[in-house]
Amino acid sequence: MLTKGDDFPLHQSAEPIAFAGTDRNFYDRYFFNGYSPDGSVFFAAAMGFYPQLGIVDAAFCVIVDGVQHNLRASRRSAGERLDLAVGPIAIAIDEPLERLSLRIAANDGPLAAELHFTARHFPIEEPRFTRRNGTRLFMDYTRMTQNGHWSGWLSVDGTRVDADAGWAGTRDRSWGIRPVGAAEPQPPPEGNFSQFFWLWTPCNFEGRSLFFHSNDDGAGSPWNRRAVIVGANGGERHYADPGFAAEWQPGTRRLSQLTADFDAATRLTLTPTGPMFAMSGLGYTHPVWGHGFDHGGLKVAHDSLSEADRAWGNPLAMHVQALVRAELTDGDRRDTGVGVLEQLFVGPHAPTGLAGLMDPAP
Repeated sequence: MLTKGDDFPLHQSAEPIAFAGTDRNFYDRYFFNGYSPDGSVFFAAAMGFYPQLGIVDAAFCVIVDGVQHNLRASRRSAGERLDLAVGPIAIAIDEPLERLSLRIAANDGPLAAELHFTARHFPIEEPRFTRRNGTRLFMDYTRMTQNGHWSGWLSVDGTRVDADAGWAGTRDRSWGIRPVGAAEPQPPPEGNFSQFFWLWTPCNFEGRSLFFHSNDDGAGSPWNRRAVIVGANGGERHYADPGFAAEWQPGTRRLSQLTADFDAATRLTLTPTGPMFAMSGLGYTHPVWGHGFDHGGLKVAHDSLSEADRAWGNPLAMHVQALVRAELTDGDRRDTGVGVLEQLFVGPHAPTGLAGLMDPAP
């Protein structure tokens, strides 16, 4: 059960805020993305709290003219969970579960922004993610996900872009246990995970929203999969076990198209249209700015990734979100919209033909 309290970084376990517990790898995280109607501008942001590590970090990234600009910041938290600012990056909860603001103050890098998110619907609660590596708990977390509209502005190198009619995107909140901070000195006897298959596809259509995700093992069996269609009136239709088929870009582990069948009458087709966003900009799998790393006091850094830097083969671009054209056939109704296709594929996945650790798809 989600409540307004779940929009604040006060969780202590993978349960909603009414329940508590402790773990070294506990985290509490915000994520946002947004895009212009024509797809020419894409931005993403995140902020993560790691109470047992005493760290809070944040990032803001913008792709414009083919270049991904990354702003990252980290500081020690001193146990404070309601200070939603890390250097120039700040989040404000204007109305829990309905409106949030993202502010990027002027700094010595190229990015600044004042952006406001207004929800389209009540957030959906994804099924709890629990995964063990032998006897070691690897993941145990909850995520709520919500589509919405953006307003405000952002600037890159002093050039302002207004986010007005038609800017859409997604935000989520997740909390629980994931590997964070420095690597643990003693891995489990079974070794660390060498297989992870992840799809996440929030989509915006006129009058309704759609969410589909899947975590599969190497044989293709889902250990967490769900699809949800949210109507204009907020009603939710849940599909527990959709099937999907993947088409690959030659010589890569990137999708050229994904088709998911929720039932006999409901099909989703996602086709990447660009740009391709490297999630390392937000710290995912980054060797220096990984989540929960201790940089001492406040530290702020900037860098950029060209389109070539984000091509397949760069370790900083193995985990990506692709802007996609979304087509939904739902009985006699057909909708076209826009969304993202997040993809991270490590190790084998028999149904889609993946083999080896990072071998390209056949």
